[in-house]
Amino acid sequence: MSSRALSFGVIAEAYERFRPGYPAELFDMVTAYAARPVRTALEIGAGTGKATRLFARRGIAVTATEPDGAMLAELRKHVPESVRTVRAAFEDLRPGERYELVYAAAALHWTDPEDRWSRMAALLEPGGVFASFGGQIQPADPAVEVAVRTARSPFMADDEIPSPDGTPPENDMQWPGTELQRSEWFTDVRQAVVERRLTMSARDYVGHLSTVSAYLILPALEREEVFSRIMRILPATVEITADITAHIARRRRE
Repeated sequence: MSSRALSFGVIAEAYERFRPGYPAELFDMVTAYAARPVRTALEIGAGTGKATRLFARRGIAVTATEPDGAMLAELRKHVPESVRTVRAAFEDLRPGERYELVYAAAALHWTDPEDRWSRMAALLEPGGVFASFGGQIQPADPAVEVAVRTARSPFMADDEIPSPDGTPPENDMQWPGTELQRSEWFTDVRQAVVERRLTMSARDYVGHLSTVSAYLILPALEREEVFSRIMRILPATVEITADITAHIARRRRE
């Protein structure tokens, strides 16, 4: 697991405060795809429990796994008591109990690609559903987006995580759908987008950036400087594009 993957624990409270949660439309999309009642779910890389709450508060018995102790402690403050929590990375999970749904919210790219899909399949019931979802948050105004890029350019080319399998952004099917389509373990791969527009104060937008791994791995003085530069060019209120791209697939029946 990379240093970027393990950089979040130091800002667990900020992650909880500044990262937006997930909308009901996403739950509806996943459960409609399942086409049958979903009673049990396993979350990979649960963070502070943003997605855990989406599923657990709608009656699904969720087991939330997270390798970082500070993130897991923050999660436990916010999720229903019915949620089972396990401190573990995806690679440390051992086949045993199988679930009707396994999902990852803005976390799958941190998992080891070696045997990723055979491991995932081992955690799912035959016919069970896998879902991965997430997306970039950026200013909706192109002029503000350019200003942010210019302000951070001395420190980084961009703050995005490149496609893990090199899929170009213009491709119709994006990662991890591309890997799922190639996997012998999964079928009926779908990609869908939940459009979302948010409004943040300038301070909250910079607070969100403080939870992004590209900034977290900067030396402290550089991180403070880039945030100061971005803060100076932002309007008081920032309109945000926060679309969620979801990939859903079904585990082949044995």
